[in-house]
Amino acid sequence: MSAGIHCLTTCLSIPSRFSKLSLNGPSTSSATTHSTTSLSFSATLSPNFFSKGYLAVSPLQRPVRHSIVCEVTTKKPDSAVKRARQAEKRRIYNKSRKSEIKTRMKKVLEALDGLKKKPDAAPEEVLSIEKLIGEAYSIIDKAVKVGTLHRNTGARRKSRLARRKKAVEIHHGWYTPTTETASA
Repeated sequence: MSAGIHCLTTCLSIPSRFSKLSLNGPSTSSATTHSTTSLSFSATLSPNFFSKGYLAVSPLQRPVRHSIVCEVTTKKPDSAVKRARQAEKRRIYNKSRKSEIKTRMKKVLEALDGLKKKPDAAPEEVLSIEKLIGEAYSIIDKAVKVGTLHRNTGARRKSRLARRKKAVEIHHGWYTPTTETASA
């Protein structure tokens, strides 16, 4: 609003008395060095300003606008709040599933290390470890199916278990890798 009065005084070369006027009434802020008065022209300005054409007052008519107010009685939850709630639920679910995978893999690897360190191990002892490996495979496959693990990660973990089992079997001589000869 003060910019409008400033434009009136500088652009139209209206006397400097208008620079001290405010449309909002008297100012109480300490930032201004001079006091501003409201637009009550009868107190400080003579009617000569109106008669000389410096200032004209005319009523302003505005178009009538109709507004429609809609209220919703049941507020739906904000989508961001709902997504955060769902993400937290999935995070806890995935965390428990990953923890179960790590536990199963650790049990299998410890059993295989124990079997590898045994000097007089029997081939039948591998059967109990194969049962543990089957359970670990099942948990890994379920995690891949629901999207907790990427399929390549699941394949890598299953391969790690199979390689470790094969290394134990080779170590004890229960398995001999076959070397394929190229027949041409």
